Amino acid sequence: MNRFHLSIVLLLSASRPSLAQGTHWIGTWGASPSPQLADAAEMLSHNLLFENQTIREIVHISAGGSMVRVRLSNAYGRESIAIGAAHIALRDPDLSIKASSIIASSDNALTFGGRPFVTIPPDATVLSDAVRLQVPPLSDVAISLYLPKAATGAGIHYSAQQTCYIGSGNQAASSSFQNSAKIASWVFVTGIDVAASSNAETVVAFGDSITDGAMSTVDTNRRWPNILADRLAASHNGHAELGVLDEGIGGNRILHDAGQEIRFGVNALARFDRDVLAQPGVRYVIVLEGINDIGHPGSSAPASQDVSAEDIIAGLKQMIERAHERGLKIFGATLTPFEGTAYPGYFTPQKELKRKAINEWIRTSHVFDGVIDFDKAVRDPAHQDQILPAYDGGDHLHPSDAGYKAMGEAIDLDLFQ
Repeated sequence: MNRFHLSIVLLLSASRPSLAQGTHWIGTWGASPSPQLADAAEMLSHNLLFENQTIREIVHISAGGSMVRVRLSNAYGRESIAIGAAHIALRDPDLSIKASSIIASSDNALTFGGRPFVTIPPDATVLSDAVRLQVPPLSDVAISLYLPKAATGAGIHYSAQQTCYIGSGNQAASSSFQNSAKIASWVFVTGIDVAASSNAETVVAFGDSITDGAMSTVDTNRRWPNILADRLAASHNGHAELGVLDEGIGGNRILHDAGQEIRFGVNALARFDRDVLAQPGVRYVIVLEGINDIGHPGSSAPASQDVSAEDIIAGLKQMIERAHERGLKIFGATLTPFEGTAYPGYFTPQKELKRKAINEWIRTSHVFDGVIDFDKAVRDPAHQDQILPAYDGGDHLHPSDAGYKAMGEAIDLDLFQ
């Protein structure tokens, strides 16, 4: 390396901010990826094929801070992905302008090891360099990624309950997108971290579609982890000391991969390391998994994948042991009612017996570090195997916005002490 290039490298290194003494990184937003769709035609139908395009992805953070970094993932990707430019900015709260608009003065180019571009190998994750940016708690942030070469979507969180935008050419630094297409998934972006005080920590909400916020109102952040983040922020006078990551995947199971419906993700035990243990600043885990292990066999999965309540409990025990091995506190959430669900074969009286047995174990075994009784929070007192009509999202399985609010409010904040 000649003297000129060495000087440039040293200048770039000196200009990148570093963590101040007494601070560390915590996760403020996250999304779990699922495998790629099977073929190009299927990806095209979901707007997941890119070339010379920019994706602007909107995320709603939990904890705030004055320095941020972004996690990009090519999880399950079958080829390297070239990111030609990447930017981060606060989304413009005035949605009457354009939903893709940012606050221009907040826009920052992201670098990766000092370079304004990065190539992500298959199944790899990359971290951006830190950026000085004041992000308020509970604010919307826009991540813009320019994809100069043909690329297939990977690191995909399919059901974002959030509208993101695709524009032609390099619009990563644009204040708003022109003639943009819309997409309802997060692609390549799987996490945002903030620099926080040494006593700040991360809570990971780990689960399936009920953690992912299925049936909640799109673009309003009404998932139960959002409600928890709201309450934590309010309890700290608007300065949250706990980041909340929603690592739910719709259709996810503890003991089986998704099979043909790959959007349901790999089994929870397989993704536990990446989606929970590897998160920055993680201290607490809330697990709400198991209803799909009960419901899917004989419905959207082969009957041969039927598992017992004891099998599901054994899977939950594995998560507890792995969390405790890392010094984390892990809380068990009871499985919510599903009698009368609209999905044929998903509910049977025999399956309901499994749900009851699992919930009884969660409540009484004292193996978890605490219990969050979501079942009690949303069930109909007059028909306890069913969700309360006022809390029903419409399919008698997933809660409505009101149901998710009841779940978020059922969490005792004293657990996080």
